Amino acid sequence: MTRTAWRPGTWVVWGTVAFFLIFVGGVVGSVVVNSFAVRWFDTWLPDGWTTRWYGASWSDFDLPSVLLVTFQVSVLVVAISLLTGVPASYALARREFPGKRALTLLFLLPIMIPPVTYGIPLATVLYKFHLAGTLAGVVLANLVPSIPFVILVMTPFIEQIDPRIEAAARMCGAPTRAVLGRVLAPLLVPGMLAAGILVLVRTVGMFELTFLTAGPDSETLVVALYYSVSAAGIRAQQQVDAMAVVYTMSMLVLLVIALRFVNPTQLVTQIKERPGT
Repeated sequence: MTRTAWRPGTWVVWGTVAFFLIFVGGVVGSVVVNSFAVRWFDTWLPDGWTTRWYGASWSDFDLPSVLLVTFQVSVLVVAISLLTGVPASYALARREFPGKRALTLLFLLPIMIPPVTYGIPLATVLYKFHLAGTLAGVVLANLVPSIPFVILVMTPFIEQIDPRIEAAARMCGAPTRAVLGRVLAPLLVPGMLAAGILVLVRTVGMFELTFLTAGPDSETLVVALYYSVSAAGIRAQQQVDAMAVVYTMSMLVLLVIALRFVNPTQLVTQIKERPGT
């Protein structure tokens, strides 16, 4: 039985990966441990354990209200993004028209550039129309990158569906409503589910646009986490770490759900060979 000899480059790669994992695990582990610590200064383990920091975060930051706002914003953004992005994706996948590539690039600009570059002008417009600081303003701001993200996911997904299926349904006498509702819609459900979950994860974690447009009654969990960090000198560090754990666990749950339903190949644009080409 022969043993495979590792080259020096392989040792360097695996050593770097191991160092990164240990470093990240140490940082995350210290935050989790400190969130349950009574006191923790110069010892390997805290002097005692408690869960009161989570209760303090729950009441001081009004987490029930924050979680409700986060849920409302996320659901509205996902629903509106799908209702708007799926028809646009269908048009881009099935139709050829002048300026299609330029229009596609325009759709993808909010994803490719940092949110703060257009977040400040967007917030200025929303303040002008008295929408900033409201739930509607936060939803509108998050729709700017979310609709293009749905288009990015759904366009290659629709391109994978053979257009001859729709043509066959029309040849059998099915009206447009039946083709969309009974033929195309069931085929689009997996892609819509994937896009919706990814938009949900993206919206919950979107800080820049939400921070610029949220008010006291419309802040989401990520903005509440920022305020808890900025108040680290006022509140105990353990309470700040407890908020970080709550946010991290909520994001991990969403990511696990996303990986359960999302096929990574759906995010890769495929050039499909058309019949007769």
